[in-house]
Order: sequence, then C-alpha cells, then structure tokens
Amino acid sequence: MLTEIETEVVVAGAGPTGLMLAYELALAGVGTLVLEKLRQRAEQVKGGGIQPRTAELLESRGLLDPLLRHAVPGEPAGGHFAALPVPLDCTPWRTRHPFPIAIPQWEIEEVLEGRAIAVGARVLRGTAVSGVESDDDGVVVTAGGLRVRARYLAACDGGHSTVRRLLGLPFPGRPGTQQAVLADIRLTAVSSLVPQQIGHMSDLTRHAGGYWAMLVPLGDDRYRFTFGRADRTDTTRDIAVTPEEITTALQAVYGHETTLGSVENSSRFSDATRQLEQYRTGRVLFGGDAAHIHPPLGGQGLNLGIQDAFNLGWKLAAVVQDRAPSGLLDSYHAERHPVGAQVLHHTSAQRVLADPNPSEDVAALRDIFIDLLRLPDANRRLAGLVSGLSLRYELSGEHPLTGRRVPDADLVTEAGPARLSALFRPGHAVLLDLAGTVPSGLRLPPRVDLVRATCTDDLGAAALLIRPDGHVCWAADSAAHGESLLAAIAGGLAKVH
Repeated sequence: MLTEIETEVVVAGAGPTGLMLAYELALAGVGTLVLEKLRQRAEQVKGGGIQPRTAELLESRGLLDPLLRHAVPGEPAGGHFAALPVPLDCTPWRTRHPFPIAIPQWEIEEVLEGRAIAVGARVLRGTAVSGVESDDDGVVVTAGGLRVRARYLAACDGGHSTVRRLLGLPFPGRPGTQQAVLADIRLTAVSSLVPQQIGHMSDLTRHAGGYWAMLVPLGDDRYRFTFGRADRTDTTRDIAVTPEEITTALQAVYGHETTLGSVENSSRFSDATRQLEQYRTGRVLFGGDAAHIHPPLGGQGLNLGIQDAFNLGWKLAAVVQDRAPSGLLDSYHAERHPVGAQVLHHTSAQRVLADPNPSEDVAALRDIFIDLLRLPDANRRLAGLVSGLSLRYELSGEHPLTGRRVPDADLVTEAGPARLSALFRPGHAVLLDLAGTVPSGLRLPPRVDLVRATCTDDLGAAALLIRPDGHVCWAADSAAHGESLLAAIAGGLAKVH
C-alpha cells in the first residue's frame, strides 16, 4: 500500500537546479518536497564552474560565501569561448565576480541541500519517480512507496528526465557526434606536462597521441580528467570507463611518466544538443538539463539550470500562495526558453571552433576569431554572453533598464551602509528609491520591500523595482512625479505580485 503525502510543490531531482529551486520555494514559505532517486550524493566533480552572473545570484541569497569555502585553489582566470587562448574580460559589466569559480558539483549540491532543508524543504533520497498524473487541481507523483499529491511538479531530473519520459514529451534536437570521458582521478607521478594549478581553459587543454584532453588540478594528488578521441571514432557509448582506458589517454597526452593511482568516479558524455519545446505542461514545469542539454563548452550547464531556478522560484511561490494568477508561470517559459536556445546556439558555434581535429577552413576561422576576441567590444560581447551578465528579459516598459540586471552597488540606507545584493536575502522584490521619488505612504503588497537609499554609483534611474531574481521590471527617472508616477509604480508592482 502506498503512503499518501501532501505538499504544495514536488521537485524531482536533487541536483543544483532542483535544490536551488527548493531553497527559493521554501524561503518563500512554500511546502516543498524533493524526490531524488540516488540514495547518496554522487561525489563527482562534473559541472563545477560557477559563472559571474550565477555568483551574483547566489550572493543575493547569502549562499556564495559558504560555497567559496569549497572552491578549488588557483589564480583567477577569465572565462573562455571555445577554449580559444584569449580570456573573456567581464570587468566592463560592472560585477564584483569577474572570474568563473571552480567548485566541485557535489559540494555545491551539499551546500544547497543543507540550506534548503534549513529553511523548511524536505529531501527524500532513494525515491525514484515512477508515475505522474495531472489534472486541473494539481499533480499526483508516485515514487517508491509514496503517492504524493501537490499543486505543482517541477521536473529537474536531468538530461534523461523520467518525468519527461512519463509524460511522453519529445526532446527535439541533434544527437551527439562525439563521445568524451570525465573522470576524477588521483596521480602517483606526474610529468612536466601536467599543470600545477588551475588556469585558463586554453592552458589546460592539450592535443597529442590522437586524443584531446584537459587535466585540472584539484589539490594534492587529485585531478579532473576530461578526454576524447581527436578523430571522432569513439564508439564506446554504453561501455563502462576502465582504468586502462584512462591510463592510455593520460599517457598519450601527458607522457609515460604520468602514473594513474586510482579512479574515484568516471562517466561518459556527448555533444548532443536538445531542448524542450515548452518548459510548462499544465501543472508540470521543467528546469535544468531536463529542459535543455548542450555541449559543455564554456561551462554553461549548471549555471543555466540555477538561473532557471531563480526565475521560476519566485513566480511559482506567488502562484501557489495565490498572490498571482497561474498565468505568471507562462512567463517562465517565455523568458527562459530563449535563454536556453541562445546557449544551445553559441555552444554549437564553440563546438565547431573547438574541434580537436580542425579542417584547414576551421583552423583559419579560429585564427580570425582569436584576433576578434582581442578587440574590446567583441570580447565584451562574448564575455557577457558566456557569463550571463548581459542577459536582458523582454519585459514591457520604456525605460532602458527594464529587463536588465542591476550591478551590486554600495548603498547608504536609512539603516546604514549596505550592499544592494544584501537587500535580496529574504527573496523579496525591492522597490529602490534613490532620489526621494517614491511618495510616502505608498502601500506595497507582501514580499515587496521599499528601500530608500543614496548611491555613489550611477545606476541609471531614480527609482527601480527589482524582481527577486535581480532583474529590473520597472524604473523611473527623477522627472517622473505625481499621479503618473503612482500609476507607473502600480503597473510595475503588478509584474512581481
């Protein structure tokens, strides 16, 4: 007999996307249950790069500092586009986090799970989803010996999503054409070719002996080893990775003096590119790899999923708590599907440029692209694209800031000095008044905080209404006043409540 459970939202999958979403929902007071098929967290490095925009979002919830304690030591290095030897410069985007941060994925998950549980989420491991039924009032999820009734289901259960399969949803796109291996290993001896510290992607990548490979030092004798056949003839898709296979590639690229000590874990991946046509199907919403997969170039996957969660979390909470109509959830697809499509697009371009066995034409294209990356405007454009800092949602409103992120400025509030990012710790929207523009006595809905402050930086407006995910949904210059201002503020508030 199945045990009946009720909750407001079920999250399938305890990866970074699912745990980030669980934190956002529980922070808002939404009853949240995470179902994870694995009994124990897989201690595998994979997807361990936090991009600048993701770092900003995590800092806005007070989650970045505990994650930084697990960062891989090394000198800061700029991001990359297709592993080309010109670092991407994020400083023109006015961010406090201009460099990607290397943190093993399992440690990211450990921190996020602990924080999600601390604010009220429940996580059940060893509980695989096996059935999904949906109607006008909610969903019923069968998992193990449980039958869970909820208002919504968020499927964050990876590229081989069980929820997606149970609902019979197509996952259109392009199948993989090249296989690669990702392994966490220990070395007992190293040659001079083995890097001593983490650095720019182009410095960590080598081609030799018919292989391409990247060896990332993680401290002591531990390394993350990624490799594949340069001739694209790998046909070992369903065969387990063996120590012998790893040793062959390792010594082909880094010399026979480099000796494998042990393999902690390993897996295969491909350069497949796929995306759901709709991120919402009635009461079921999809995020992370369950919604989109792409080649891992540029370190996008984990970040794209976490940013999905930040976009969806406050909207789903508002709908569940009857503070907004269910139609608000359609904006999740409207805003995030184009972002996912853009990542699929530019990782496909990187896939061509990063070909380990380039044709003469591709080699010429690489040379030209390297020269273009040295131009400040071109570098800024791609840095904003890969880091997520240039993202702008297509929101209604005439002000040029509408839809954009706001840099983390230093403020002086009525309570004293504060960072703008700190205002978002509760997960609320913020109406920021920088010039006494917002009239006194204005009644704000729940989970919208009015903050009056001064700022030495020019944020580009006298008043800004900033969503819980850090994007401006309304802004006004100091010239706005009177009834027109009140009407404009009311219109802006309607977007976050």
